[in-house]
Amino acid sequence: MNGALRPDRQAGLTWLTLFATTGTLVCCALPIVLVSLGLGAAVASLTSAFPLLILLSKHKAWVFAFSGLMLILSGAFLYRRNGHCPTDPELAALCNRARRWNRRIYGFSVILWGIGFFAAYLALPLRIWLGF
Repeated sequence: MNGALRPDRQAGLTWLTLFATTGTLVCCALPIVLVSLGLGAAVASLTSAFPLLILLSKHKAWVFAFSGLMLILSGAFLYRRNGHCPTDPELAALCNRARRWNRRIYGFSVILWGIGFFAAYLALPLRIWLGF
């Protein structure tokens, strides 16, 4: 297939990317936002109910590296030039619709990753630098 990824595999990669970037948001951004709003007890309840959050927070560099790599791979497959839709009008319409949804999901994943990265790595140094 001349190096092109099939639409169903491209959609699977896009959904995997969304799942990976949501992990960055859950592990790092959500607890920081809750504590900042004075909801430390909610964070304690979350970590006791979902102990995986502690593991993800301890290894946040790996979580961000993996999800960033997934974003790069997904973006490369999504925005390459050799991924053409079929010539059949019905299949072409479905292919274009799937491609449009994949781009939306990818954009949402990039936004989630950015929010998680900001909360995990930039929020506290910025707060200290600004003197809050």
